[in-house]
Amino acid sequence: MISVEGLTVEFGVKPLFLDASFVVNDRDRIALVGKNGAGKSTMLKILCGKQTPTSGTVAVPNDYTIGYLPQVMILQDDTTVREEARKAFAKITQLKEKIDELNQQLAERTDYESEAYMSLVEKFTQEHERYMMMGGDNYEAEIERTLTGLGFLRTDFDRPTNEFSGGWRMRIELAKILLQKPDVLLLDEPTNHLDIESIQWLEQQLSQSSRAVVLVSHDRAFINNVTNRTLEISCGKVIDYKVKYDEYVKLRAERREQQIRAYENQQKEIADTKAFIERFRYQATKAVQVQQRIRQLEKIVPIEIDEVDTSALRLKFPPCLRSGDYPVICDQVAKSYGEHQVFANVDMMIKRGEKVAFVGKNGEGKSTLVKCIMGEIDYEGTLKVGHNTQIGYFAQNQAQLLDENLTVFETIDNVAKGEIRLKIKDILGAFMFGGEASDKYVKVLSGGERSRLAMIRLLLEPVNFLILDEPTNHLDMQSKDVLKEAIRAFDGTAIIVSHDRDFLDGLVDKVYEFGGGKVREHLGGIYEYLRFHNAETIEEATTLSPALPREGAANAPKEAAPTDNALSYAERKEQQKKINKIQKQIKACEEKIATLEARLDELGKKLEDPANASDMKLVNQYTETQEALDKEMETWEELSLKLE
Repeated sequence: MISVEGLTVEFGVKPLFLDASFVVNDRDRIALVGKNGAGKSTMLKILCGKQTPTSGTVAVPNDYTIGYLPQVMILQDDTTVREEARKAFAKITQLKEKIDELNQQLAERTDYESEAYMSLVEKFTQEHERYMMMGGDNYEAEIERTLTGLGFLRTDFDRPTNEFSGGWRMRIELAKILLQKPDVLLLDEPTNHLDIESIQWLEQQLSQSSRAVVLVSHDRAFINNVTNRTLEISCGKVIDYKVKYDEYVKLRAERREQQIRAYENQQKEIADTKAFIERFRYQATKAVQVQQRIRQLEKIVPIEIDEVDTSALRLKFPPCLRSGDYPVICDQVAKSYGEHQVFANVDMMIKRGEKVAFVGKNGEGKSTLVKCIMGEIDYEGTLKVGHNTQIGYFAQNQAQLLDENLTVFETIDNVAKGEIRLKIKDILGAFMFGGEASDKYVKVLSGGERSRLAMIRLLLEPVNFLILDEPTNHLDMQSKDVLKEAIRAFDGTAIIVSHDRDFLDGLVDKVYEFGGGKVREHLGGIYEYLRFHNAETIEEATTLSPALPREGAANAPKEAAPTDNALSYAERKEQQKKINKIQKQIKACEEKIATLEARLDELGKKLEDPANASDMKLVNQYTETQEALDKEMETWEELSLKLE
C-alpha cells in the first residue's frame, strides 16, 4: 500500500498539486487522468521516488518494490534482446553463479567427512532450494513468453538491441519491468509503442495480475479493460472516482454541471454585493452595511471549474477538388527487401469516400504499402493513384518538416482559410496548445507536441485523401474525439493505420488485414473484424486461417489478391489483355484531361483581362474546352468502372 498525504508541488506561481491525498491499495488498478500538463507524469515520478514534492509525504512500505516505465528513457545498446530481458532476473542469475561456484568447490574437494565439507554441502542445499523457490528453472521460459507477447519473434531474441527502433527498445524495458513482478506498476503511456496484438496481451497480463497498477494512457479501450478506479488531476486537486473510465466520464460531467451552477450563483452574489457597495458607498447611514459587504467579498473563495471540455469542438475540412471514383487501385502489387517478401499479389480498390483501417502486427507491411501509395519506395505490379487525388499524409516523421522559426499560432495561421481562422485559438486549445502555449516557437516543442501541431496543420489543408500512420500516439482523449469527428465528417477518402480500437470503432467501414505476406479485406468495422474471426483479440484473429471462416460468419474476408488457380492460363491471359487495353485508354484520357485543363486555365486568364471581356471568340473557345473536358472526365470515370 502506498499512502499519499498533503502532497503539494510548486513549479511556478500556480501549484501543480495542492494538498492532494489518496491511497494506492493492493490489487488497485488505477487510471491517472487529466489534461496534458496537469501533472500526471510528475505524479508517477513522485510515487516512485524519482522526484521530491514541495511538501507532503509519500509512504511506501520497506519491502515494497515499484516498477516504473516513463514515456522517454535512456536505453542501453550493448546487449542482445534476451540478455537485456535477463537483467530483470539479476538476483536469480547471481544466485545461479553462486550455486555453480559452490558446486565446483564440492567437486574439487575430497575431505568428505570433514565439518567444513558438510557445512559446504548444507550451504549448497540451502542456496539451491532458495534458487528453486525463486523460479530459477523457469525464468528463461518466462522471458520468451513475455517477449513474444510484446511482439518479438524468436529470431529477434539474439539480435543486438541497437538494431531496433526506439519504440521496440521501449518494449524491451516494459518486458523487464513485467518480468521483475514488482508490487506496484507505474506505467506512463505504455501503449504508445505497441500494436493492437501487444496491447491486448498487456491488457490480459495487467487484468489478471495481483499487483497494483497506476497507469497513464490515452487509449480509452485499454484503460477501460484494465482499470477499476480513476484518479483525476484537475485544478491542482486529485479527485478519486472509484469507477472505470467510462463511468468516470459521466460522473465528471455531472460534477462539472454542479460546479457551473455553483459558479454562476457565486458570480451573481459577487455582482449583487459589488452593486450594493457602489450604490451606498458614500451614504453615512449605510456605512456599517457597506463595510460588512466588503468583508464578505474578501472572504469569498472563488469556485473553480474543471478545465473546459473541448471535445464538442467541430473541425471542418476546407473545400477541395472532387477526386476520381477510385483514389487507389492496386493490381498484383508486391514488395520485397532482398529475400524477405513483405507482401505479394495485393489487389485492392478503395472507393471515394471510404474510410479504411490497416491492421496487423508490426513489420507485416502496413507502413510499407502506405509508402508505395505515396510513391516513396519502388514496388512490383501496378499501383494507380486516381485522377485529382490530393493526398494529405501524416507520418511519424511529419513533425520534422515544420518550420522551427514560426510560433505554434503562426504555423496554423499560415494554412487556415476563411471562417476557420476565427477558431484557431479554439482548435489549438482542443489539441493542448491553449493559452501561452500557442506563442511557443516550434523549435522548443517536444516530439509529441510537434506531432500534434503537424496533425492540426494537416487537418486544415485542402486534401481529398488522408493517409494517417498512427495518428493518435500523442493525443489525449479529447483531442482524439475532435480528430475522430473531423475524419468522420470528412467527405473524402481516408486510410488509417492505427492500433487504437476505440478510435477506429465507428470510424472505418472496411479493414485490411496484413499478415503472412498477404493483405485481406474485411467488410465492416474493427469489432466486426474481431467477431468474424470469433476472436477476443486481433492476435488471435490473425492466427486463424482466412480460408476457414467460423460457421455462420457474414462478410467473409477475401484476400486482396485472387489466387492464380481461380482462372485458367488462357483466361488469365485474355483478362490481362483487357486490363492492359483499358489502362492504356485511361492513361491517354488523363493526358487529354491534363491538356484541356491547362488550355482552360490559359483561356480563363485571358478572359480575366477587361480588354478581352467582350471577345466572343475567346468565350466560345472557353465554352468548347469546358465541354470537351467534361466529356473526357465522363469517359475517364466509365473506363475506371470498366477496369474494376
